Amino acid sequence: MMQSTAKLTTKGIAKPHSRSWTNLARHKYVYLLALPGALYFIVFKFAPMWGLVLAFTEYNPYAGISGSEWVGMKHFVELFTDPNFYIMLRNTFAINIFGLIFMFPVPIVLSLMLNEVRHEAFKRFNQSIVYLPHFLSWVVVVSLTFFILSSDVGIVNKVITGWGHESVAFLSNPNYFWALITAQNMWKEAGWGTIIFLAAMAGVDPQRYEAAVVDGASRWRQIWHITLPAIRPTIIILLILRLGHMADVGFEQVLLMMNPLVSSVGEVFDTYAYSIGVLQGKVSIGVTVGMFKGVVGLVLVMVSNYIVKKMGHEGIY
Repeated sequence: MMQSTAKLTTKGIAKPHSRSWTNLARHKYVYLLALPGALYFIVFKFAPMWGLVLAFTEYNPYAGISGSEWVGMKHFVELFTDPNFYIMLRNTFAINIFGLIFMFPVPIVLSLMLNEVRHEAFKRFNQSIVYLPHFLSWVVVVSLTFFILSSDVGIVNKVITGWGHESVAFLSNPNYFWALITAQNMWKEAGWGTIIFLAAMAGVDPQRYEAAVVDGASRWRQIWHITLPAIRPTIIILLILRLGHMADVGFEQVLLMMNPLVSSVGEVFDTYAYSIGVLQGKVSIGVTVGMFKGVVGLVLVMVSNYIVKKMGHEGIY
């Protein structure tokens, strides 16, 4: 009797792999939709991780990765003892801190403003306008910056000299470099950053606003007590992910804005990896820089996620 009961019980329980295949078949279109994104991460994120071994070898293109000499932590020591290491560290974190303070809140404020527009056609028009700079290349953005702020042909300096003052060297003065990089990022990416926040706002129950109106709440009170709390989880997640890129700076943007007069505040890890790894052919050093940046980003994400969860909020894992 006990044996027959055990057989029935075992027969009634689906095997784990069969449940997985059943679930895959049931949601096949969802998985198919996610396939391009999964392939992107597999091909461009996971597969190249094999190349991280170059950071521990003296890469020889003729011998290949497996045939190159193993040197252990030599390149990391060389990186950390480089006289410019702390300058690059300072510049990288300074640019990212500027972006965190001034750039990160801008899409939130812009989303709140767009969310308050009640005329749908006007709202879509404004969204299209603020999205547009995202699709411009950094070559175009830097060219526009040069056209506006250049000492000789810049529109701003023409106005300044027209008023009887001396022109200002915006592009060659180290004091303006970090601010210019931040301003360019704000103009180019702020509108694109509103997409996620607007999607989060669209999920707020309209009845909550109706109840607030009945209670006599102003539009500002509705934003403060309904909209912002509703998008707080989204803000926290994006903030954690943003901290994971604190060691990254837009390589193309900085390279195009760089000149000898601002190199003391413009040299970052990305430009260093380019000059050492590509121009000088020291591939292993370039990979070492990339690995260092990845470790820094991982540590910052784990620490910030831990702090957020300790504060009672939902983290990214």
